[in-house]
Amino acid sequence: MRANEPDIDLRLDRSKREFEPGELLTGSFRVLRWQNLGLSAVELSVLWHTAGKGDEDIGVLHFFRVPLEPVPETDIANPQLFKVKLPASPLSYDGFIVKVRWLVRLRLFYLGGREQACEVAFRLGSVPTAQGLSTGDGAVAIGETAQP
Repeated sequence: MRANEPDIDLRLDRSKREFEPGELLTGSFRVLRWQNLGLSAVELSVLWHTAGKGDEDIGVLHFFRVPLEPVPETDIANPQLFKVKLPASPLSYDGFIVKVRWLVRLRLFYLGGREQACEVAFRLGSVPTAQGLSTGDGAVAIGETAQP
């Protein structure tokens, strides 16, 4: 943290960051020492995104914005609670070609266009990690496991 940046506290209520579809994801955020730093808004999102080969996708499940300019709507130094019912899909997945990741993201927007973000990752569902067997040419046979 730099001297000209606020203190960000983003947390989930549950220390174990694994959830099942349909469960409630609850947590809170607060931003300390934000006054006089030119902060114009704060946004909280619960989202998933893909990573890996090919095009990346993103889906936003929950979005909440707190405008701070010209007059703050709320004191973000006090805990701001959030509660989101998690969907049936997409489930978290760590594959060879694509990964699906869920996270809670808090973004701070400053006058002049600068942004700052803080993220807390979590898993949705219990899809097993992909297992594979190298074919020798760099390809992977999905669904097969290496034999001893």
